[in-house]
Amino acid sequence: MSFAPILIVGYGNPGRGDDGLGPAFVEAVEQWELPNVETVAVMQLQIELVLDLYGRYEILFVDATAEGKKPFSLCSLEPRKDGSYTSHAMHPAALLHGYRQLYQVSPPQSRLLAIRGENFALGDELSPIGRANLAAALATWRARICGKGHFATDLK
Repeated sequence: MSFAPILIVGYGNPGRGDDGLGPAFVEAVEQWELPNVETVAVMQLQIELVLDLYGRYEILFVDATAEGKKPFSLCSLEPRKDGSYTSHAMHPAALLHGYRQLYQVSPPQSRLLAIRGENFALGDELSPIGRANLAAALATWRARICGKGHFATDLK
């Protein structure tokens, strides 16, 4: 079985305004038809996604944030056991922990791209601020991926 070396997992609820920034990021990247990139858009992270992480060089999780840096922030992820009793609020680090438990090896290099939003109300569309921050994240990511072949660590 062959996998694209880079997996982008965009998650969030498009029916809650800027909470849909992760899936919107994935939708835009899919239009670029990059041969080394695969995408997955989900409403929330589930443990079953561990299977999609296998065989990757790099994984980029993309989510919305109400409090992060503007227009977006990027941080490295390390496996971390999630102490919650439900997967409803699963963090990407908990998914990486599940990967390590299942495969008994370290997970691929992983990062979280958090795009700043301002409106998370049920039934709303992306806000103008959310759209602008999404555009900035996409432009920066595309320049890095097309120039280096992987998602660079030096994004500010």
